[in-house]
Amino acid sequence: MSVITFENTNHYGSTVFENESYIHNHNPELLLMYDCNYLQFKENPTLSEFIQAEDYLRAYHQKYNQKHLKFYFPENEIILPEVREYLFRNNYLSGRLELYWIHPNDFPSITVTSVISVLPVTMDNIDTYLKLQYELDYKYGLDYADQRQAQHKRNFQNECFKQLIAFYLGTPAGTVDLIITKDTLEIDSLVVLDDFQKKGIGSRIQRYVMDHFKEKTVILVASGEDTPRDMYKKQNYQYQSFKYEVMKVEE
Repeated sequence: MSVITFENTNHYGSTVFENESYIHNHNPELLLMYDCNYLQFKENPTLSEFIQAEDYLRAYHQKYNQKHLKFYFPENEIILPEVREYLFRNNYLSGRLELYWIHPNDFPSITVTSVISVLPVTMDNIDTYLKLQYELDYKYGLDYADQRQAQHKRNFQNECFKQLIAFYLGTPAGTVDLIITKDTLEIDSLVVLDDFQKKGIGSRIQRYVMDHFKEKTVILVASGEDTPRDMYKKQNYQYQSFKYEVMKVEE
């Protein structure tokens, strides 16, 4: 396949506007999910270009009572100093995202024990899956959790998605969403509950993915500040690229 970039990753929502400078992604069904309501810059903006884009996105979001502003900068490019200073003065939070990939055969072997089981979500266990997801999403608010429940149900009906649920001694312990394309499989929203951390559940979920999708290139996006990125490197994932994201919520 061709070179993997962030364009290979899934973006909930659709393009509602595009020009030479940026792409505007919007999802009216997930207004509270920041990651699918944003501007993606095509070229590194100057300060005046950023402010113009900021004004545009703010006006658009106000029509939907959205209070956040989120921007992604071009892949493998550093934010210009004048823009960084403006972002700092205006209370933006910033982060670095990193793209990784692996061929399933390169994933290390793990010890498989009967205390951990990983199952695809089906009609038989979807209620358990949805309950677990609701508990995870509720910490961001009732409205957010409700919007996400609807999205989980839509994903369940979408053949390009596969949802997995992990159990530890029969108790729901973790989940992941898989986004399937012709050449790639993206691991998205891999979560293990706090009470079940450091028991090998995350590795077991990934082992399931590698065993069932051997023909795909597996990709994932990790935060450059998170501990899991170090785990991915130890698991033989290959670093591909980075990009910066900035966001703030305006009251």
